[in-house]
Amino acid sequence: PQGSEEAKLFVHALLKRSMPQMKDEAIQDMLTRKAVVLEHYPKKKTKQKRKKAKGFTAKQRRELRLFEIEPEQQRYAIFLPLHELWKQYIRDLCHGLKPDAQPFMIQSKLLKADLHGAIVTVTKSKCPSYVGITGIILQEFKHVFKIITKEDKLKVVPKLNNVFSLEIDGFISYIYGSKFLLRASERSAKKFKLKGTIDL
Repeated sequence: PQGSEEAKLFVHALLKRSMPQMKDEAIQDMLTRKAVVLEHYPKKKTKQKRKKAKGFTAKQRRELRLFEIEPEQQRYAIFLPLHELWKQYIRDLCHGLKPDAQPFMIQSKLLKADLHGAIVTVTKSKCPSYVGITGIILQEFKHVFKIITKEDKLKVVPKLNNVFSLEIDGFISYIYGSKFLLRASERSAKKFKLKGTIDL
């Protein structure tokens, strides 16, 4: 065990080495207090930026065929429950679709509603072969609807130059596809103008 004098010399040397800017008088003053508090300055931790999780690119989604419906799944009967869910969703959205409900209010709700599961019919088109196509909307993209018909055929119908009608509880609404060139997520936040001419 070290003697008291050796201990003092050790502490003095330690302080001198740890705090070279201090003078001998200041070190001696600290030693007379019998207690020495060694200051410690921790290194500042640099904040690491969180990396945002990147999703798939459009090319990767196409390669993985994420949005493709398998041929064995392309059956109208499979998606009838989806249509029933959609009808309930619209009824809740429009507070019951009562007979005295204002058509303008229902129309404004439908403009921003999700149409996956709705049964639509092409009523007008610049391409006559599209007129009369009826089915359940399975997918909505910016420029097209993917519709499954009662004949179990998957049709890709462009929105541009087409007018669609959908009916729910006796209320018929018309969708002018040329004014509907938006993704479903973008449409919910868009403010639609009431004025303006509507044409194919």
